[in-house]
Formats: sequence, C-alpha cells, structure tokens
Amino acid sequence: MKMKKIAYLFSLLLVVGAASSCKKLLEIKETDAIAGETALGTVTFVEQAIIGAYAALGVEMNIQLNAVFSDELATAGEFYNAQTTHEWQYGATDVGIRDSYTAINPNYTIINRVNVALAALPGADSTRVGDEVKRRVLRGEALFLRAYAHFELYRYYCANYDPEGLAMPYMESSTIEPQARIKMAPYFQKLNADITEAKNLLPNNLVDLNRATVAAANALHARIALYQRDWANAEAYATAVINAVPLSSRAAFGGIWTDANTNEVVMRLIRTTQVGGRIGSIFRGVSANLNNIGVVTWKPSDKLWNSYDQVNDIRFSSYLRSEPLLTAAGRQPRLVFKYWGTGLATTNENVNNGKVFRSAEMFLIRAEARAEQNRVSGANSAESDLNTLRAARITGYVNETFASKDAVVTAIIEERFKELPYEGHRFFDLKRRGLPVQRLMSDVPNASAVTLPANNFRFSLPIPQVEMLANPLMVQNAGYQ
Repeated sequence: MKMKKIAYLFSLLLVVGAASSCKKLLEIKETDAIAGETALGTVTFVEQAIIGAYAALGVEMNIQLNAVFSDELATAGEFYNAQTTHEWQYGATDVGIRDSYTAINPNYTIINRVNVALAALPGADSTRVGDEVKRRVLRGEALFLRAYAHFELYRYYCANYDPEGLAMPYMESSTIEPQARIKMAPYFQKLNADITEAKNLLPNNLVDLNRATVAAANALHARIALYQRDWANAEAYATAVINAVPLSSRAAFGGIWTDANTNEVVMRLIRTTQVGGRIGSIFRGVSANLNNIGVVTWKPSDKLWNSYDQVNDIRFSSYLRSEPLLTAAGRQPRLVFKYWGTGLATTNENVNNGKVFRSAEMFLIRAEARAEQNRVSGANSAESDLNTLRAARITGYVNETFASKDAVVTAIIEERFKELPYEGHRFFDLKRRGLPVQRLMSDVPNASAVTLPANNFRFSLPIPQVEMLANPLMVQNAGYQ
C-alpha cells in the first residue's frame, strides 16, 4: 500500500513538472511568428490581404452548376459522370455536392479574409502617399466582396426570398465559434447595407475591371434587388450600370468571348493556364492535337441549340459550334464554344477570362423590373429594353410588341436563356421565378430526368454533411433531413 502511495506521488510530481514546463514554453514568444497586427500593420499589407480575397473568387462552379442542373446541357457527350446531379438525385452526402458544388467553403473563406482585413484596416499605418484615400477604397472593396460572397451563399442554399425564410449565417467578424442561420429580412438588410456603403467608398471609374468599382457594385446591387423582388431598386441600379457600360456592337460581340475586347464587361476574373485554369474544360477536355480532340463531357442541349435564329443571331456562333473535325472522326460534333480559348490543340485552349457582370444582364434585369412594375410597352419599358438588346444581337431584327406583363416576362426569361447560357444563371433564374426545369427528351438519358417540378426542394442545395457535423447550430434545408 505504501509503495502504491509513493508511486502515485511520483506520478503526480511528473505531471505537475510537465505542466510547469509546458506553461513556461507557452510563455516564450515565438521569434519567427508574424501576428495579425504585424502582418496587416500597414495599408499596403491590408491591400495584399484583400487581393487574397479576390483570388478566392470564382465563376466556374456557378457556370457548371447552372448548366448541369438546368436545361443548358445534354447528356449525349462522351463521358457521363454526373448522373446524380444532372438527374437531381443528390443529397447531403452525395460526392458531387460535397466535392463539386459546395459554396460554403470558398465563400466563407472570402468572407473571413475580408473580415480580418476590415478589422485591421482602421489601425493600419499609412506609409505611402495616397494611403488615406486607399484606406477608404479598400474598405469599399472588402464590403463589396463580403456582400458578393454572402449573396452567393443565399443563391445556393436558400429558398426564394421571404422575410421570414431561413438565410445563412451573416459573418461580420472573424470567429471560429459556430454560427446560426438567420432570417432573410435581416440577412438582406446586411447585404444591402454592405453594398450601399461600398458604393460610397469605391472609385467611380472602370480603369480596373479586375477589382470592384461603383459600376460593379451597382451590378451586384441590381442582382440582389432582383432576387429580393425589390423592383424599383433593381431598375435604378441596373440603369446606373447601363449608363456606365454600353452594349457591344454585333460586330465586336464575338471578341468578348475570345478576350479580344472587354466590351460590356463590368467586372472580370483573369484566367490563365496557371491562374484559375481552363473554364472551357468544364465542357470538353484539352486536345492532344487536331486528330485527337479532347473528350466532350457535355454537349449543348438541343433545347438551347434550337432556340436561336442560327443565321442572324450573333450569339449562336459565339456560344455554340458544330466541329467538322469531330464529324469527320465519327464523333458527336456539337460543342460549347463560349469558352473555346485560342482554339483546338493550342496552349490556351479552353482558357477564357470569367465575366462576373455584363451590361447585357443589366438590360434584362431592368426589363424584368419594369415589367413587374407594369411598364410593359412604350418608352422606358420592359419591351423597349428587350428590343434594344435583341437589336444588338440579331441582324435585321424587327421590334416586337407585347400585350401583357405575363407575355413580356416570359419573353425576358427566354431571352436570359439565350443571352446568358453558361454564365451561371439559368438554374437560379428558374428557381426564383417559380418555374420548372423542363428538358427535351433528346437531352436526357431517361424520362425521370426531363422535369424538375417548379418549387421543388432540390432547387436549394443541401447543406453538406461535413458542415452539419462541424456546426451544431446549422439547420439542414427542407427535404434533406
């Protein structure tokens, strides 16, 4: 018994000694650590942190999700590897949702980076001429990015706007504490507050399309108002963008998609083989040579292909292509041409800059907002906006008239299908308008993949299981519990 007590006391002394040693070690300051206040101690360093937040932006997942989940793509490619997502059979544990379509990680990464920068910005030292002006601009950029990322989370994981509906956590500071979802009314109040303040701080110019400007902030604000059904503000913000960035001519329109020009581009993301990669590889692999064209993973849907005036509409030849080399090889020839890059078997095949906002989208937002305010025809109407856009795209276009709000709204949604395919909108458009995904039978492998009914719960993605396990305050979306 005595020996046991001695052994116990010896063990206790070892533990106490070890704890004391650990305490002393923890009290030693690291000499090679760069703490947050040091790392972001100057305005220049804060700017680098915000550039790091820009680096996390991407359009690729939006493009792929909206194309695959909607009626923009057909399964008759050469490699069908997205059955559960294309046929709407996904759940919270589905590998496609977990690995390919999770907006939580990238967007909360952006949000955390800008929140850290925002916290450091007021106390950051001014070391260069112009830093005080830059401090204001950087705050504007950070608020723009925070609003942008939170809005993307809303589009992926939330139902259509309802003040009492469930949004996502809105993060205004950097923390590792679990956060709960909040209602849409306060969520959108925070969105609008961030983007409104950003517009008062950002430069009112278009010198740098790679970073936020007033025009880009107005474009985001117009998009937010569209989804919130705040029609008057959607019209006002879209008009501000349209006044700053005119539509491209028909002759120059194709150059937007080869990056020969930046006509009607409000904000872009630079893409190279090293930075961001090849957007076009979503649809077709890189070619070894002209006799070995990359595998066509997705082909354009017959529904989209057949929707154009293929002779007179410049969008058809800019977005889609029937490739003679594939026909000669006995392969399916129809390709998504929009992100073709510099051509088959070239270094920059499938490499194109991502277009975050275009003025064409703003014309369609304004047209929809005007229609919803019952300004169907005449000057400054839904009809006039729709006709202006079509005239800029279709040779010999003759203005159309519309007899009712429903008729012009239907035409606007159809025009969004033709103007904005493979830009990250179609699935979200059908969702917010309460419309079904309706495919042609020629575009699907079986009858069950033809229709996703309007307002189906699968229009909102499931919160991934890893997030549900990591955050005890997170609430799963209806239909996935």
